[in-house]
Amino acid sequence: MAKMTDFILPKMGESITEGTILNWLVQEGESFAEGDILVEVGTDKVDNEVPAPFDGMMIKHLCENGDVVEIGKPVAQIESGAGDAKEVTSSKLDAKDLKKPSGLEDLDEKSILSSNTQKQTRSSDSRERVGSGTQKPVSSSYINKDLFVSPLIDKIARENHMSYEELARIPATGAEGRLRKSDVIQYLNDGRPNQFAQAVSNEPDPTAYRIPQLKFDKGTGKIIEMDRMRSMIADHMVYSKHTSPHVTAYVEADLTDLVNWRNANKTAFQEKHEERLTFTPLFVDAVARAIKEFPNINASVDGKNIIIKENINVGMATALPSGNLIVPVVKNADQKSLPEIAADVNRMANLARENKLGGDDIKGGTFTISNVGTFGSLMGTPIINQPEVAILATGIIKKSAEVMTRNGVDSIEVRSMMMLSLSFDHRVVDGFLGGSFLKQVALNLEEAPQTNY
Repeated sequence: MAKMTDFILPKMGESITEGTILNWLVQEGESFAEGDILVEVGTDKVDNEVPAPFDGMMIKHLCENGDVVEIGKPVAQIESGAGDAKEVTSSKLDAKDLKKPSGLEDLDEKSILSSNTQKQTRSSDSRERVGSGTQKPVSSSYINKDLFVSPLIDKIARENHMSYEELARIPATGAEGRLRKSDVIQYLNDGRPNQFAQAVSNEPDPTAYRIPQLKFDKGTGKIIEMDRMRSMIADHMVYSKHTSPHVTAYVEADLTDLVNWRNANKTAFQEKHEERLTFTPLFVDAVARAIKEFPNINASVDGKNIIIKENINVGMATALPSGNLIVPVVKNADQKSLPEIAADVNRMANLARENKLGGDDIKGGTFTISNVGTFGSLMGTPIINQPEVAILATGIIKKSAEVMTRNGVDSIEVRSMMMLSLSFDHRVVDGFLGGSFLKQVALNLEEAPQTNY
């Protein structure tokens, strides 16, 4: 006999308390089989696909796309198939039942519109509180002088890189100017209209920089809407350039000995450790050793404080099948042997190609490497992966004629050369630290490992 039951939002990790409904895959009135994906849910870690616990029919959606729902709360009403229902409820689903595709570190999915929501016209009904309830449209110069920021609002603001000045421009509907969570979420869903608003002053400052209101002819052609990950990447990159004053240093490294060593050992290495020996593990190892020499490069900024990280977790910018980039992380790289680093690199590279990286694979990075040489680039000037303070780009390894001096005699030899570039945050990393670290990475790469396999 058919039985009506609530479909509960299942547990998705130890620290996950709520999720955002991204997309219903089974509509009201449609039937489904056990294991079919009913709904896609976004969390502050990764996206999850929630499967059906039994055969049945979707009766009613209790939540719409974009709604934020607490774990354990019902999101739909479903009906089990006659005679086919199993003694399983959706509340018994756990993280192991959920697919965890890739996402981006430290970006709150709750604050990003789902792909369906992004297709809708953004709401223009921003309002400000007047008196005890009367509301009127808010101008761009609106400032909430009675702003009260609760710990929850502060957490959302930090996760979305929002300043207190920007918070003060959000229409507050709580009592006595109190900013509510729904106010902030609505503001984020409206596209943060005051993200780059200038400070309001009674008298204009003639020296202040103002963003020019320019209108460009963007032309015509095929329109491709950004997917959710590309939108988050765009926000992350703009935020990084807006926050960190980028400076880039360059150095050229002679990798002839390293290339020869790898060519001589890669087959034996794979036979012994059952892992491919690419250049990426060698780069990660060289960077980890250089960070130990210059630990201040392994840092982040918190207001006026510099946090020197205890762990050395090296991220690798990796392309997904969609063309988007993600940064899987080799944890505690300084404590691992080359075979262990190679195992981590190969595992995560394979998962990235299959779009199956999990939340633990992409969090906790303290320094990032971008191998632009993979695409044939001679060098690159990468954007810092916030909240880190530096990022290394490795170019293509190219044979060239170099002047070599041996015993005071110059000669021209064919050498395998590579350009390295380091983009660093000049707020906390000066030229001496950035240049010294970069040179140490180059020296580490120029010295081939002493171990033969």
